[in-house]
Parts: sequence; C-alpha cells; structure tokens
Amino acid sequence: MTLLSPGWLLLLVPVALLAVAYAVMQARRSSYAIRFTNLDLLDKVAPRRPGWRRHIPAAALLLMFALLVVGFARPTAEVRVPRERATIMVAFDVSASMGATDVSPDRFTAARQAARQFVRGLPERFNLGLVSFSSAASVAVPPTTDREAVLSALDRLSTASGTAIGEAVYSSLEAIASLDTAEETPPAHIVLLSDGSNTTGRTVSEAATEAANRGVPVTTIAYGTADGTITLSGREVPVPVDGPALRDLADQAGGGFYEAATGDELQAVYQDIGTSVGYRTEVQEVWQWFVAAGLVFALIAAVTSMLWFSRLP
Repeated sequence: MTLLSPGWLLLLVPVALLAVAYAVMQARRSSYAIRFTNLDLLDKVAPRRPGWRRHIPAAALLLMFALLVVGFARPTAEVRVPRERATIMVAFDVSASMGATDVSPDRFTAARQAARQFVRGLPERFNLGLVSFSSAASVAVPPTTDREAVLSALDRLSTASGTAIGEAVYSSLEAIASLDTAEETPPAHIVLLSDGSNTTGRTVSEAATEAANRGVPVTTIAYGTADGTITLSGREVPVPVDGPALRDLADQAGGGFYEAATGDELQAVYQDIGTSVGYRTEVQEVWQWFVAAGLVFALIAAVTSMLWFSRLP
C-alpha cells in the first residue's frame, strides 16, 4: 500500500498525544483510588465500577481519528479487476509423444480434457483461438468468441510426428494479427502446451524474440514426466518432457512457465492461467475503506458510551 498524500499523517501526532493524555489521566485516577483507604465506604459510594468497559468509547474514538487521518492520506492498493476483452491463443502439441501413458489414460487425452475446461472457463467476451502443432503448425480455429467451434476443433485433433514449437508461436502471432476489429486491439496472450523439444521449423529463440517484439506474452506448460515412453516400430522409445526449453521460451517472451505431471495438475495449471489472463492489476485509491472503518468506530464509541454511561463520549 502506498500513500498519495502522506503529509496528512502528521495529524497522527495529536492523536498520539491524545492517547498519551488519556493514559496519564487514567493512571492519576488509579493513584487517587489507592489513596482512598476506606474500601467499605468506597463500595457503598460506588458499588458498581465500570472496569474495562470505561476504556472502550475512548479507544474507539482514538481509532476513528487514526483511520480518518490515514484516509485523508489517500492510500492506494493493487486491485485485480476482470478484463473486459482479450485474445487468447491455445497452442496444443499433437506430436506422437503425446500418446505416452505416463499420464492417465495418456498425455493427449488428459491434455485435451483439461484444455476443454480451460476453454469453458474463459470470459465469454474473450476471443479464443486454437493452434495445433506437430511437424508443422496450423490454425485450427482463428480467434473467435464461439466456444463451441474451439471445443469441436479440440475433439478433432489427432497425433502426428514432429514437434514445431517455434512454428506454433509464429502461427499464433499471425492469427492474433489477423483479428479484424474496429475497436482498440485487445491484449493478447499465447498459452502453449508441449511435452517435447523443438525438432523442426524455426527455433524457439526466434519465436520468443518475435513474440516479445509484438508484445504478446507466451505462457508455456511442460506436460508429462521424465519416464514417458511410446512404442514405435515395435520398440519402446523414451519421450521425456523438455522443461528447460519451454521455460526459456516463457522467460524470453514475458510469460509464465508451468509444469504438470498429471491430468489433475494440468487442470490446476489451466485454471491458474485462466485467472491470470482474465484479470489485470490496477492501482486504486482505497481511502473510502478507512473512512468507513473510522465511522464504524465512531458509532461504537457513541453506542457504548450511551448504553453504559448514558452520555456521548
């Protein structure tokens, strides 16, 4: 939290002096009571002493003053607000290694199911597109608000050989650039899921540089485990996930990096990404909350004083 007008905090000095004065007065009253040695007579004169309750109105009043002063100082805080519009491109790896069964029932099936949940969870006004990639990348669905089109395209995906991560980023960027809108261009984000290394096409570094130049963050998900294998021509071939390459892509393109070794973990990753791209952080003044709290304490001071002492503080 920061303050736009911190000079107002100087008013806390008299508030603190008032608190000290109250403490001194209470100490003097206690000293006087101790000198009154005839306790039986004291009980008859004042049989019901308020005890700790007598401090509540004063404490509430002091808190009110302090909160109002802080409110005058115009405090600000970072507040998450939902985006009204955005363009999200989901780049989905359909390479043969996605058939590995280290994720139940297999990487491809679990990833497609998680992607469907991600699509359903995005705000309706967001433009959403889908790019699939193996040895090449293609735009399965250009950016659209039609969620059923994206869900249907996910159902039609099938695996093939090769992994062109760099081409997937380039295809996503071109799809974003082709979005025809008469309004101001909404912010864009690429969410890329892969389980392997870039094996063909333009390099990951080239793609990351291009995304950074266009101001489009790329968030990557390294999906799978180090123990994944697939069967090719009757022999078992290891297909470990390549996390470092995907982390480098995210770092260079200004996005986030996630790892998911199970279907449940991938669901959680997509949910977290959906939250991050669906909201933006704004700095807003929050003085009204301090003023409101100050008024609440003023009310507490008034009510307790009237109920217990039949007078206003």
